[in-house]
Amino acid sequence: MPLQTKKAFADADVPTIAAVDAGPVARVLDVAALARDLGALVGGERGGGGSPEVRAAVRLLLKERIAAARQVVETMLFADGSGLACAARLSMVQDEIIRAIVDFAQTHVFDTANLSAAERMAVIAVGGYGRGTLAPGSDIDLLFLLPYKQTALGEQLVEYLLYMLWDLGFKVGHATRSVEECIRLSKSDMTIRTSILERRLVTGEVMLFEELSARFQKEVVEGTGKEFIAAKLAERDARHTKSGDSRYLVEPNVKEGKGGLRDLHTLFWISKYFYRVDTEDELVALGVFSRQEAQLFRKAADFLWAVRCHMHFLTGKAEERLSFDIQPEIAGRLGYNTHPGLREVERFMKHYFLIAKDVGDLTGIFCAALEDEQAKEAPGFRTFVRSFRTRARKIPGTLDFRIDHNRITVADREVFARDPVNMIRIFALAASQGLEYHPDALKLIRRSLRLIDKALRENPEANKLFLDVLTDRADPELHLRRMSEAGVLGRFIPDFGRIVSMMQFNMYHHYTVDEHLLRSIGILSRIERGEFREELPVASEVVGHVRERVPLYMALLLHDIAKGRPQDHSIAGARIARELCPRFGFDEHETDLVAWLVEAHLTMSMTAQQRDLGDRKTILDFAEKVRTLERLKLLTVLTVCDIRAVGPGVWNGWKGQLLRTLYYETEPVLTGGFSQTPRAKRLEHARAALAERLSAWPAEERDAYIDLHYQNYFLTVPLDEQVRHAEFVRRASAGTDPVATLARTDAFAAITEIIVLCPDHPRLLSNLTGGCAATGANIADAQIFTLADGRALDIINVNRAFADDADELRRAARIDANIRSLLNGQAVIPGLLAQRRPSRGPRAFKVSPLVTIDNALSNMFTVVEVEGLDRPGLLSDLTGALADLNLDIRSAHISTFGEKVVDVFYVTDLTGMKITSASRMERIQRRLTAVFEEPDGEATSPASMASARAFGIPTAR
Repeated sequence: MPLQTKKAFADADVPTIAAVDAGPVARVLDVAALARDLGALVGGERGGGGSPEVRAAVRLLLKERIAAARQVVETMLFADGSGLACAARLSMVQDEIIRAIVDFAQTHVFDTANLSAAERMAVIAVGGYGRGTLAPGSDIDLLFLLPYKQTALGEQLVEYLLYMLWDLGFKVGHATRSVEECIRLSKSDMTIRTSILERRLVTGEVMLFEELSARFQKEVVEGTGKEFIAAKLAERDARHTKSGDSRYLVEPNVKEGKGGLRDLHTLFWISKYFYRVDTEDELVALGVFSRQEAQLFRKAADFLWAVRCHMHFLTGKAEERLSFDIQPEIAGRLGYNTHPGLREVERFMKHYFLIAKDVGDLTGIFCAALEDEQAKEAPGFRTFVRSFRTRARKIPGTLDFRIDHNRITVADREVFARDPVNMIRIFALAASQGLEYHPDALKLIRRSLRLIDKALRENPEANKLFLDVLTDRADPELHLRRMSEAGVLGRFIPDFGRIVSMMQFNMYHHYTVDEHLLRSIGILSRIERGEFREELPVASEVVGHVRERVPLYMALLLHDIAKGRPQDHSIAGARIARELCPRFGFDEHETDLVAWLVEAHLTMSMTAQQRDLGDRKTILDFAEKVRTLERLKLLTVLTVCDIRAVGPGVWNGWKGQLLRTLYYETEPVLTGGFSQTPRAKRLEHARAALAERLSAWPAEERDAYIDLHYQNYFLTVPLDEQVRHAEFVRRASAGTDPVATLARTDAFAAITEIIVLCPDHPRLLSNLTGGCAATGANIADAQIFTLADGRALDIINVNRAFADDADELRRAARIDANIRSLLNGQAVIPGLLAQRRPSRGPRAFKVSPLVTIDNALSNMFTVVEVEGLDRPGLLSDLTGALADLNLDIRSAHISTFGEKVVDVFYVTDLTGMKITSASRMERIQRRLTAVFEEPDGEATSPASMASARAFGIPTAR
């Protein structure tokens, strides 16, 4: 039967494996011709095929046929798009190759025309191969089944087949056992039991295979259904935990990940074992699945197999992780196109995650049926169920729902049809009572989604109940997640439905958009419950004092809801908030607040990470945007939740410190507590405070040290840090080495601080950042201070790479060695970077470079903002280019968002003035843009070398 075309894939019926059209593959493989060609290699002589020359010829012939057959299989995959058909065709090819090898060995190598009963064996496919499906890189799992113990001839046949398969490049898992051994091992080992469950005879003794099947069913399977189900579900849970326990990871494992093929395999194993069925249609007949759900099962399997087979064909290996590197090519192979707001790869991945969600839904439905089936097996089933239902605990205030083993369930199947508000009420009741959800209830919800219409969306009671779920004091994330997985949330709020399973093709976001939003709600709830008091002191403190708690939750739910649209998602999201909030009963003030929070949800993080918080204008500009203390509190909490929900490792103490600094600097401006003390007065106070802390120093030495620093240092560096720097400079000055370094780890901030004191010169920051890049260190921030005696005090903060402080300090020592090599001319930056092993970088991504020069962001400095595709050594090249342009870098602010970097430099010309010339600005933009377009250019220019020599620094040429 011919298969459907790719265009019709999403809506067409998926053929069963038995109906797969394998004609073209069979014709190119041509089993009869293959047998003749193999026989011709030995001239048709029996027993003459054991020589090395014949073996090599056999291997060459088989390789040619396999390559030709696989090429046809791949071509057919492109033509019809069916993954299940592709997997079945590859399995068929494998069957024929094994049969050809076994027949050749028996006839032309060992001449086994008259085998005794003890020498007969069966070659059985087990595991995934036993299901009749293979991906191009799949392992070939074989069981060599013996009637008794192994014979010499049997051992030779097995060895010949295995070595030939290995020589052909196949990965083969194998076991040689008697029927008795198979039964005994299956009883004690669940992995062996599962592999034999999927047995299929490839070639050999039929009666032996049938004996194993009969005994396995009677002696292993019967009466052990509950044991098998428990083991498989526990195995599934452990696998999910290992792979991240989310089906919405943006680089999913197609085989082992949550919502992947292995989850479908688990359902298949349990079906075969517990229900004694082999197809989805048989599960429909038993009432486990509806016809639509059975079709959904096949479509999910077909899609996942198509993705997996394309991955293996593309990479030439058993690649199971759908990484960023290959996602665009897989999307192209599957025929996805770009739509407004979504690239082709994002449309493909959205489809992938919707399929993964379908797999989760099917698992829930299946488990509900299993629970009912196991209840039926209990003695006195009808009496038990009748008495149980009468004893089931009621929920006060409703007759439509009951509590079953701490799970909310429906009183009857007409609950939702009778009152569609119950589609929302069930989640509100579960939240208020602290209940989980019975699989029967979720199953009925999924089958009643058509009841969620415009009337229900506009129903005041339904909207109030939804707000109760959203702002639940205990665990709103759990109930919103169940609501989303059941399909209710996306239908009740259609704009949310648009971002369900939507991924953003970048290395920054670890989850799909809907998963990110739900996780952010969970983080807010945990902050409210006081679980982050030590880690998030400001957010934990202010969240208890905000007056607008409900708008905060709504803003967090909506802050990324407009992702995937052509318009900026913050602006589009604010518009959606203005449309939605009145529906939920928000007044004009609350609606404006939610819309403002959505539109401004990136403002605080961008200001904290990309602006100089020591520059007074930064604080005043930010305060002007925020306007009120209540908004500042809400935006602070929202920002923390947003960043923490991006993914593991994105939040760290350094980002937390930046946000705290911005909050505490802005708060007095908004409350009127800040008095505009003249700069001279503040400077005088800061110098006096440091002098007081250094009172143990000799007065002359203390005064000389304080005179080394310029005004900006005293006004921007905390006093404790100033004291620490003073002790470091004092020790370094007593030595003879012109270069001094100090490393300090900070586990809370997740950074390692490296302080460098050395003679200043224009390329100093470039060398410092190059030394960091050569060790693979990711720079989080840089503070640059020039001393009056011509030395520079530079503080570089690199993101922590190791859990152990000793490992971090060893890395800091390597950075120190690199910096010294660069400064004394023993190395150059390109050479150091070339020594690093290439890592998997952002090759799959494209970020157009953008250079912005702004004189309005600071009263004293020109702000140069650069964004583009990150790479090793980029910051070193950028700072080197700025030095070549005769710009003095006063502060640098480094932000990395996955593959995208945003670096901001506060600069002046060499006379300390802003850059105002239009032609010079244009020259700066061209030069910095060229750093991205010509990353392999020479790092050290003649101009920079001349500057280094002028400052008495050895040039690194």
